[in-house]
Amino acid sequence: MASNKGDGGFQRVGPEGPTGYSMNYSRFSTITGYQTEGHQAAEDGGSIGCCGYVLYFLSLIAIVCTFPFSLCLCMKVVQEYERAVIFRLGRLVSGGAKGPGLFFIIPCMDSYTKVDLRTVSFDVPPQEVLTRDSVTVAVDAVVYYRVQNATMSITNVEDSNRSTRLLAATTLRNVLGTKNLSEILSERESISHLMQSSLDEATDPWGVKVERVEVKDVRLPVQLQRAMAAEAEAAREARAKVIAAEGEQKASRALKEAADVITESPAALQLRYLQTLNTISAEKNSTIIFPLPIDLLQSFLPKGNQKTSM
Repeated sequence: MASNKGDGGFQRVGPEGPTGYSMNYSRFSTITGYQTEGHQAAEDGGSIGCCGYVLYFLSLIAIVCTFPFSLCLCMKVVQEYERAVIFRLGRLVSGGAKGPGLFFIIPCMDSYTKVDLRTVSFDVPPQEVLTRDSVTVAVDAVVYYRVQNATMSITNVEDSNRSTRLLAATTLRNVLGTKNLSEILSERESISHLMQSSLDEATDPWGVKVERVEVKDVRLPVQLQRAMAAEAEAAREARAKVIAAEGEQKASRALKEAADVITESPAALQLRYLQTLNTISAEKNSTIIFPLPIDLLQSFLPKGNQKTSM
């Protein structure tokens, strides 16, 4: 038979042993990995000692005598997103965290702490990181986490929120210290996943679940920004010169092919000449053009060129 009591309050009742008593197993001892003496039956009073018994009965008498005014001290309420971790005379009460809803405590014996289970986000302060290629950059990030086990977040760590914040800042420096500047600028998603897995593994004993990590901004020194801008400008100019040279090469090759065609057909040169005259007359109407036949120019050419043209 199994029953579930609040967050982390799973209690398993096994079959009766050979001596006739039932065996109870607390989940807290399984989660934290250790079990204190007399932890199994704190409510039974087997480990609170004689003073604990006396205080327990005195508290019950005081509650009965001051009833119903004592209900104001005994009845507590936690919200749907909260859990209450109760300690009785310094020992964790079996059954795990209480809530949500109404629960009872014994004055003068019980103390409780509320734990918020909602997702919390915080900004990691900008961290001065020295990358693997010896470049100093300032990087900040944002972390989203929540408490998934209220009991562990109270008993295993002093302040889970502060510890998670400090660990996030340290993890950010450690992860980015193994990356080059180009990797930090281009592989933000993989860096975020690596940070999330590292944080989640480290905060698991604290009962904290890291849901998401995002790198917000990477700030470079001013001199490095100028150097990168100059490098990018030089690279663009080099590409422009290469493209211009390739264009000149293609244009010269086309002109050579056109010259070969005109050489094979002398009439093509006359047609090209007339086409050029037509273009000039259409663009510049104030220009007076006197067409000159190409045959008249052949008399001024050397004889060797005339023979070649013939």
